[in-house]
Amino acid sequence: MDEVIRAKGLSKSYGGRPVVRDLGLCVGAGEVFGLLGANGAGKTTSVECLLGVRKPDAGTVRILGMDPQRERRRLFQRVGVQFQEGSHQAEIRVDELCRETACLYGGPADWRALFARFGLEGRERAQVKQLSGGQRQRLFIVLALTGRPQVVFLDELTTGLDVKARRDVWRTLEELKHDGLTIFLTSHFMDEVEALCDRVLILRDGREAFSGTVGQAVDASPCSTFEDAYLWFSGEEPEGPDGDEEKGNVR
Repeated sequence: MDEVIRAKGLSKSYGGRPVVRDLGLCVGAGEVFGLLGANGAGKTTSVECLLGVRKPDAGTVRILGMDPQRERRRLFQRVGVQFQEGSHQAEIRVDELCRETACLYGGPADWRALFARFGLEGRERAQVKQLSGGQRQRLFIVLALTGRPQVVFLDELTTGLDVKARRDVWRTLEELKHDGLTIFLTSHFMDEVEALCDRVLILRDGREAFSGTVGQAVDASPCSTFEDAYLWFSGEEPEGPDGDEEKGNVR
């Protein structure tokens, strides 16, 4: 499997406080890779360093063989990014935003076809502020895919979607994966991670707590489900009244 993303020794601190500590990862072509962790575990900073939005204090990053710090413009043509909170003008019309985004790429995809694929037909002339939360989320995914990327970063991609819409998005992403798209995913929904991810990396206090498949995470923990295993590795499991963790009395 061809290597698409590689990070080695990635570290970042703010004001002397370590946020990401010696992180390493490798993602292959056509793989769905999940970066997981509690709020404050270092996920956002890790992704920003991978994309070149922030400069790491130490370590190296390569995406499609390119340095995201030095080759951002060239890399931009081959990488799509969907952030949970978009920064687009609220008054801009959806079709105008899609056309403007398409103009940034040399060979963009047909955004109208993507609209049909993600169930957004009929909302082309609406303003962004007139979309529901779920529609905005799907719009941001469409924008991330408009440049026909080889790899796409998706941040909490199904937040605000109902059950059917979530499953429709999952199915479409599975189709895109089979077409060769590499997907780097962050999510707090463990059913989503189980449905989509080939491998995961769980962060705890900026460090790798686990890396491997969902099944391996369960096997490497004293838990019987992936959700419980995630809580155990990430340190999110609350303690019961006797000091034992509530699920499975895991210490």
